Amino acid sequence: MPDTSVKQVLINNRLIGIVGLEVAIEKAKISCREKSDSDIAEFLTSAISDHNYIPSSAHLAYGKALLREYKIAMNLPVDPEPLTDLSILVLGLGCARCDQLQSDIRNVLSEMQIAADLRHVTDIKEISRFGVMGAPALVINNKVVSVGEVPPKSLIRQWITDACVKESQ
Repeated sequence: MPDTSVKQVLINNRLIGIVGLEVAIEKAKISCREKSDSDIAEFLTSAISDHNYIPSSAHLAYGKALLREYKIAMNLPVDPEPLTDLSILVLGLGCARCDQLQSDIRNVLSEMQIAADLRHVTDIKEISRFGVMGAPALVINNKVVSVGEVPPKSLIRQWITDACVKESQ
């Protein structure tokens, strides 16, 4: 049975839904251990192309974004510069409330038509760097704005607006 799960990835400052990315990454973990970054990017792009349309003009951008997702999955260092000026982290081990918070953030970003580097951090060591003692926690541009609750979308919208205003000043 093919993987029909969709993961949103930031490509050219736009969130793009990719069908089957997690399966492709799992295959790449096995097949691409000793390969170069360009080979891994090509492998991932090829692996998802059966279920996703990839414009020829965006082939390189897809490869770069998929390679970044692979490196995150492998706990490898990624480019220190974010893909966008807005970085949002959901901290938590993967409970239903964490998933709800991530979904709410994705919906707010879509409504506001804002691209952001949105990640769900489940690694306990990385979570502990922020000093939070509850889950889910929400971090916007390296500032903890919420801990232990799923805040209302109106509040999430306000925090994102505030972060965008500060970045433009």
